[in-house]
Amino acid sequence: QVQVVESGGGLVQAGGSLRLSCACSGRIFSINTMGWYRQAPGKERELVADITAGGLTNYLDSVKGRVTISRDNAKNTAYLQMISLKPEDTAVYYCKAVLNRNDYWGQGTQVTVSP
Repeated sequence: QVQVVESGGGLVQAGGSLRLSCACSGRIFSINTMGWYRQAPGKERELVADITAGGLTNYLDSVKGRVTISRDNAKNTAYLQMISLKPEDTAVYYCKAVLNRNDYWGQGTQVTVSP
């Protein structure tokens, strides 16, 4: 069994920064892709950014230049550094880890950006 736990969310003013963490534990040999998704009220969940085991990254167009995804393979942890946050970034942010062709999701962490 694999557990995925997000942390680092909170309330921040527009223009502020947050760093989210996603820690994976359990029966892990290696993690393929790790990704951050978000879901705002009344909207579908969308991919914010993901990163392969080799470090290749992919970003949602609306966050490019403001968000950086990274990972520490030794710690089975991924990070999402967000700067210049906007009210439209408000959402629950979820982490997904792909192992052995299975997707493992965390419970999510709330990010709220006030005007």
